[in-house]
Amino acid sequence: MANTMSIRRFILGLLARQSMSGYDIKRFLKSLSWLIDSPSFGSLYPALHALLEDGLVTVEVVPRQDKPPRKIYSVTDAGRQVLRRWMDQPVPSDASLKAFVMHLILASNLSPAGLIARLQQRRAQVAAHHLALEQTAQTMDEGIDLGERLALDYGLAVATAELAWLDRTLARLPQPSPSVEVETVQSGSATLIV
Repeated sequence: MANTMSIRRFILGLLARQSMSGYDIKRFLKSLSWLIDSPSFGSLYPALHALLEDGLVTVEVVPRQDKPPRKIYSVTDAGRQVLRRWMDQPVPSDASLKAFVMHLILASNLSPAGLIARLQQRRAQVAAHHLALEQTAQTMDEGIDLGERLALDYGLAVATAELAWLDRTLARLPQPSPSVEVETVQSGSATLIV
């Protein structure tokens, strides 16, 4: 996973969806490990403890018969504010695919307009990357190493597929209506909206 701060914020996003134990979080992340790096227990639990110390989460200890107690973490109002600020920031243009996928997983924390903006931003980044790969492919000679050719072809295929997915997704999402400025004009005893 990216840096420690993004792990903490990502955990906040998961906990904003539902309260979870550390084990629940680890199991969820492991199920997506091919899309995003799954943090080790050595980094997950320190992140949870740091969030707890910062007052961004609370923990409820649930006793269980014949098993160790279960610690259930929940996000606080302060945690939701930190999460909102993080989600409102654009993903840096050099962010990895994994960082983008982390934001997708937490899309329920974005406004519809924020989600569309995030997807449009990613589309512009991938389109620029795709164009650069195409230009590189055009300048390569026939004597290029097989490995380089395969890597370039793979990069083009992935970028093409992602652009197609982004276009389909953006077409499916309801587009926010442009904000309409309302101007009221007093005309005699009637008020006209222009």
